[in-house]
Amino acid sequence: MFRKMRRIKQQISEQECVEVLTNAPRGVLAVHGEDGYPYAIPMNHIYREGKIYFHGAKVGHKLDALAVDDKVSFCVMDEGFRKDGEWALNIKSVVIFGRIKKVEVGPEATEILRQIGLKHYPTAESVEEEIRKAGAHVQILELSIDHMTGKLVNES
Repeated sequence: MFRKMRRIKQQISEQECVEVLTNAPRGVLAVHGEDGYPYAIPMNHIYREGKIYFHGAKVGHKLDALAVDDKVSFCVMDEGFRKDGEWALNIKSVVIFGRIKKVEVGPEATEILRQIGLKHYPTAESVEEEIRKAGAHVQILELSIDHMTGKLVNES
């Protein structure tokens, strides 16, 4: 069903994909938007137990699109590195195809929101304060992975 990577020598392992997903602060989520146009937006995320979680508003273009078609693509890349004496970056990227569903309001959704916050906020206290202020207005989304590939690319 899914295409195999064309440049197989650049493919990274599943464990390396998980490391990129775990460490990258954000990626780009693409949904089937309105009038046949794709809609891609940067999203903060966490990788947890084989799934990816996002947070966002309870209304908007993204949720409208997901109500029509839950199939998505999510792309993440690391910050890259340069080998000594080289100008080009070496970047690991991961592309995922899967389906998204809403996580119901409750302790699980709050814990996921907390984990996303801890990845980005400076302190646990600031995360708890933000959850108190805005948590009721947040929708947690869960991406179940159907297919995942990753590769290491040299920009030269």
